[in-house]
Amino acid sequence: MPTHLRPTAPIAADAVLVGDPGRALLLAQKLLEEPKMSNHARGLWGYSGATPAGHPLTIQATGIGGPSAALVLADLAELGVRRAIRVGTAVGFRDECRLGELLVVGAAVALGGSAGAHGAESGRPVLPEPRLTELLEGELRGEGRLATIASFDAHPGDQSPPEDVVAADMQTAPLLARARALGIEVAAVLIVAELAGAVEGLDRDELEPLEKRAGSAAAAVLSP
Repeated sequence: MPTHLRPTAPIAADAVLVGDPGRALLLAQKLLEEPKMSNHARGLWGYSGATPAGHPLTIQATGIGGPSAALVLADLAELGVRRAIRVGTAVGFRDECRLGELLVVGAAVALGGSAGAHGAESGRPVLPEPRLTELLEGELRGEGRLATIASFDAHPGDQSPPEDVVAADMQTAPLLARARALGIEVAAVLIVAELAGAVEGLDRDELEPLEKRAGSAAAAVLSP
């Protein structure tokens, strides 16, 4: 029996993972026909259903930070998930980063203890599943670019990433490290929702269509 999730509907072998429960609801309404709530325990909202093409898909919130995401992924693995794509947000660090940009994660540098707890060496990149990453990049058709990001255990805007890192979040590297140990294929696409040093980021109205676009790309990759 999973430790943290309490499924009330069947869990699909393919899943879209999001940090925010509100994003899980948004994408369930966008991507699934007649979605059913599959988890509400601990506020980690999850939904299961079928895509318009008839492919079973689960959309699951993972909470804030790497430890929460890794625990949720382990529960999902126990429930039968075998492939997943993270749809999240990131803080942009480099001049070429722009608000609203979609970044397909080519590597996630582990810069926090939560990734290290799952075997990732500090300062070293953790790689996503290459085929899912290639398909995700192709599905976005130039709307997203391949990028190296970093994952911290604190808010990325207060951190100093390595020179080759363009953006950072709090989940991707721990999630990829945990996926490797669990034998699950995982890729990620991130929305640049903030810029380091900037006062304001994307507001809700600006973020929502980007969440839907990234989620639609993830669902298309998982629903051949």
